[in-house]
Amino acid sequence: MRLLRSTLLFSGLTLVSRIAGYVRDVVLAGVFGASSATDAFFIAYRIPNFLRRIFAEGSFQTAFVPVLTEYKQRGDEAALRDLLDHTAGALCAVVLIVTALGMLLAPVIAAVFAPGALDEPEKFDLIAQMLRITFPYLWFISMTALAAAVLNTYGRFGVPALTPVLHNLAMICAALFLAPRMGMSIIALAWGVVAAGIAQLVAQWIALARLGVVPRLRLNLRHEGMRRVFRLMLPTIFGSSVAQVNLLVGTVFASLLATGSQTWLYLTDRLMEFPQGMFGVALATVILPALSRRVSAGDQAGYAATIDWGLRLALLISIPAAAGLIVLAEPLTATLYQYGKFTAFDTAMAALALMALAAGLPGFMLAKILAPAFFARQDTRTPVRAALITVAVNIVLCCAIVGPLWWYEVSGAHAGIALATALAGTLNALLLWRYLRAGAGVRLQPGWPAFLLRILLAVVVMVALLWLVRRGIGPWTTLAAADRVMHLAWVVPAAVLAYALVLLGAGLRPRHLREPLAEKATPPG
Repeated sequence: MRLLRSTLLFSGLTLVSRIAGYVRDVVLAGVFGASSATDAFFIAYRIPNFLRRIFAEGSFQTAFVPVLTEYKQRGDEAALRDLLDHTAGALCAVVLIVTALGMLLAPVIAAVFAPGALDEPEKFDLIAQMLRITFPYLWFISMTALAAAVLNTYGRFGVPALTPVLHNLAMICAALFLAPRMGMSIIALAWGVVAAGIAQLVAQWIALARLGVVPRLRLNLRHEGMRRVFRLMLPTIFGSSVAQVNLLVGTVFASLLATGSQTWLYLTDRLMEFPQGMFGVALATVILPALSRRVSAGDQAGYAATIDWGLRLALLISIPAAAGLIVLAEPLTATLYQYGKFTAFDTAMAALALMALAAGLPGFMLAKILAPAFFARQDTRTPVRAALITVAVNIVLCCAIVGPLWWYEVSGAHAGIALATALAGTLNALLLWRYLRAGAGVRLQPGWPAFLLRILLAVVVMVALLWLVRRGIGPWTTLAAADRVMHLAWVVPAAVLAYALVLLGAGLRPRHLREPLAEKATPPG
């Protein structure tokens, strides 16, 4: 049960982070509302965050962890430290260059990702100004990701899961304390982003010091292990970041829509990160080292069984989460965000996007399991093939869905961006599964029909309960804030309990969720 325990630990600590993130979003929405200035900030925030997925949680970790695991399995401590030192030095140098270019080319980047702001000089200049401030965050968070990859490889999942709390606290302090001292300028949030990066790096570097594996920054472009990491990393820059690429595509389209569209989509994405971060990212983080060990040991059966275990857990969580988000889109948005300058109209617009995006949650979470299955085999090209198709389809869908809505000035056109992203994410998961079956010969284990029927039965009961409750309570946007909180505090646990009880009644037991045992065989060769 080690994988399950590690996943639950990571999920629990991530929940703490997500709660802090929710408090952060409530503060930002209440203090700044959905305005042109907040749209500008979220654009300036999203671009370095996209690059963070590439140089941090995305392609770097997926390329580095399998190589680091292989070195660790050999038992040669000196070689492992040498790999760590040279990889850290190379990553530091590369990200410093990217950061400098980002700051220098901030107006160009703003024009590419926010073309709709070109007709608003004040907003455009604000985006460029905040990009220059937020880009250094990329360096701090990339080095933080290096530390997290090492800690995860050593089975230390707690600190990497908990340090995002520091990010949220820094942003809250920037909104509540720094912004008033800057005349309520949105630029205070950009400085909060930089402070967040510094805080996370310090926390994880301390954890590395306690483990005794703090890297020395050494640069040797001919180092064999480092070159392997970066060769594996190059294809994954696109493949492991397909969801973020699709979000950036959405950012471009949203810049052409009504004021507030960027903010509504950002808050929608934040709500989606609750199930994705708590479970999808947790599963992906825990399963990658486990799959890498299976591959290093030549345990093909265990490799396939571990993937199957991950897919079951992903669907067990994502299907009811998606259904719950769709049914409770308005209650959740109203309860969490409708305060201060965030109005009932903003709630309706954000809820519309949430319903559309939530449809893709199972696909997003399945991809979190399937992509590491390729990376553990050091196959980084196949996910890129799926990503290229997915992004192309996303662009076509955005044009086909959002284009007519924008042309006829339909209210809620931003929800078309969310729907296109959801459909593209589902396609990505289907393509990854198809390629995994064909390339690695992975097949589903017995028992899937009964497993899916249990989930569907439990979801139907849960949705019926939520529908009856919503009908009885009425529109949540008209309720007092205390009433919204009180109702949500019992409705969500009741839905979770109903889902769990039906699963138990249908025959699902904890033993069905146990991960496969490791094969006690020595590596070939």
